[in-house]
Amino acid sequence: MRPHPLLIAATVATLSSCTWVHMAPGAKAVRVVESAPAGCQARGEVEVSVKDSIGFYERNRLRVRDELETLARNEAPGLGGDTVQPLDGHEDGTQRYAVWRCGG
Repeated sequence: MRPHPLLIAATVATLSSCTWVHMAPGAKAVRVVESAPAGCQARGEVEVSVKDSIGFYERNRLRVRDELETLARNEAPGLGGDTVQPLDGHEDGTQRYAVWRCGG
């Protein structure tokens, strides 16, 4: 029995709109900056990853980037940080972030 093309299209459309990463408590207060913030204390680095493809289907690059950013923000409070900075672009669903403590 072959799957119906409409069923396949509906499945792909559903998967493309899925967000598998949710903001953890405390992560909403974590800001994201593009360059190293002045006057802040480095708290470490984190590497986060999500699925960037499902079988032959490539996920939306903006959605992948947003999910990686959310994961980094989720990790920051555990390192005593309140700010994250991407250290490189995301590749294959993986990205590194610096974690900073800028607040009092």
